[in-house]
Amino acid sequence: MPKGSPELTNARKEEIINACEALYQTMGFKEITMKDISAATSFTRTSIYNYFQTKEEIFLALLQREYGLWIADLAAMMGENDALTKAAFADKFARTLEKRAQLLKIMSMNHYDMETGSRPERLKEFKTVYGRSLQTVRACLDKFFPQMSRSEKQDFIYTFFPFMFGIYPYTFVTEKQRTAMEEAGVNYVFLSIYEITYNCVKRLLANQQEG
Repeated sequence: MPKGSPELTNARKEEIINACEALYQTMGFKEITMKDISAATSFTRTSIYNYFQTKEEIFLALLQREYGLWIADLAAMMGENDALTKAAFADKFARTLEKRAQLLKIMSMNHYDMETGSRPERLKEFKTVYGRSLQTVRACLDKFFPQMSRSEKQDFIYTFFPFMFGIYPYTFVTEKQRTAMEEAGVNYVFLSIYEITYNCVKRLLANQQEG
């Protein structure tokens, strides 16, 4: 890591992550190179290696940031509401995830590649934030559904988090995919991130009494 203030280091990292995020809007994960990312920043490719050694580490940092933003929205939901019905909780919970299409896209398509292509210390940083997301969802359940047992809360978490990996592919379909499905006789039904998340959360809470 080059010498410099923590502020400069963080600013450089953010610039690299932002460049990667912008490229990901129009290019696929496998298409994007360190050269592409460097060209979208204000410094050289060699300088990028002072902060991230692989493309996978940059994407993992982007995913980590997305989890952090989701955690902040969940925390705000808890701070703004003293109590919620099951339907209201499902609604507000779904709206926090509706804002995180980038999170869902990365985790559904490139999660394995990012983790295997990152150094242990970078993976630990990511897992720390990921762990906070688990803890925050549990805190939401603790607050709004205190009658839920520990095992019920665990079942919610370990059903919903794997479910998240499938949200993006079911809510974002290319014209090529849509045409192929039509030709294969598959009736594609569009569901938004909000709709698919809301329906899942309501079902997971179906047996709970209103708080």
